[in-house]
Amino acid sequence: MMPLARSAALFFVMLFFSNAIPGLHSETSPAGTKSADEHHLGTEKLTHLHFYLHSMTGGPNPNDVVIARPPTANSAAILSFGTVAVVDNKLAEGPESSSKQIGNAQGIVVVASQNDLSVLEMAVSYVFTGGRYNGSSVSVLGRNPTGASIREVPILGGTGAFRFARGYALTSTYSADFKNGVAIVEYNMYVLHH
Repeated sequence: MMPLARSAALFFVMLFFSNAIPGLHSETSPAGTKSADEHHLGTEKLTHLHFYLHSMTGGPNPNDVVIARPPTANSAAILSFGTVAVVDNKLAEGPESSSKQIGNAQGIVVVASQNDLSVLEMAVSYVFTGGRYNGSSVSVLGRNPTGASIREVPILGGTGAFRFARGYALTSTYSADFKNGVAIVEYNMYVLHH
């Protein structure tokens, strides 16, 4: 392609995408949202969240469900490299099953290591449905080595009270009953937000 023709083609591609993606060059905000200037992004707050995640892979109403296994998976193995699960775990104030629910951890987890089946890759939103942060969420995306005694996972965003969030969560297994498929994980989240 001649240099002029290549430049013209690039121009039309850029023009197409700038018009095809709403708001790419626009300073306006969608209805009900604020522009960057209206957010007053001055001082950040650090919020510490402490709660327990209740995971159930067994019983009549599991909240961890395997949706895909690799074709080479051993049928006797619960997990294998490439296993994908969807989660909708209860978040509660305490480790007891009767503890007050404050939200749900909803998303996808994948067994991401060929050598260590306890390593998960997570894309999970922690959605708060009660208490001070009702209607807000925190998003975690990253590696979770569940076999370690204390794990650190990154916080990469949020909604509501946690817009523009970033930070990390330290997690540890409070209890695990493999026979009945019940695990309780303690969370300490440290969230920077505006």
